[in-house]
Amino acid sequence: MDAYKYIKGAIIDGRYTPGMRLGEEFLAKELNLSRTPIREAIRHLEAEGLVVPLKRGVSVRNFTNEDIRQIYDLRTLLEGYAASQAAIHRTEEDLIKMESANIQYEKVIQDYGESDLVRVKEIVDVNQQFHEVILHAANNAHLHFHLSKVVVVPIVYRSFYWYDDNQLKRSLEIHKIILQAIQNKEPERARIAMHEHIYQGRDHVLKHLDKIKSAKQ
Repeated sequence: MDAYKYIKGAIIDGRYTPGMRLGEEFLAKELNLSRTPIREAIRHLEAEGLVVPLKRGVSVRNFTNEDIRQIYDLRTLLEGYAASQAAIHRTEEDLIKMESANIQYEKVIQDYGESDLVRVKEIVDVNQQFHEVILHAANNAHLHFHLSKVVVVPIVYRSFYWYDDNQLKRSLEIHKIILQAIQNKEPERARIAMHEHIYQGRDHVLKHLDKIKSAKQ
């Protein structure tokens, strides 16, 4: 068993909730592993900002409203810049991949049912694919590294659980606007559309933050 993947997955899907203490002994028993791979996994998770150190062990990071605002402000700057650069540097292959991700996104949304956790995971994965292609198209090797430090995966994942059909469709429509701007080589339009997209995500997270932090999915 990969200790890092297991613990990260448990944090993302809410089995390990914000503020929960994760001791080496507890994790070693839970995963039936020695403490060595547990320590390595914890170091990796600390570097990603998903856990914070305690005197003994670590706890799952808890995010305040101000944390969310600051994180999404950084995401807006970085992803807006990525979208504008993608409009300049994108290739035909990039456009095909973006379009494919949006087609998959639309299909998953159409099949989505209330409390359908399998579909939630699919929605998150396909949404991430779209954003990853934009990062690749931006042709800047440093963007991915910096974004990985500010994209709070558990919050993003669990926030999708509280999207209704209209919100998901609005998200898809903005994806299409971003794609069109990148396709037409309109960097400023792509940047503005991405800003709106990220800020809508921020507002949704802030509205449902208490539910997101307490949800065990």
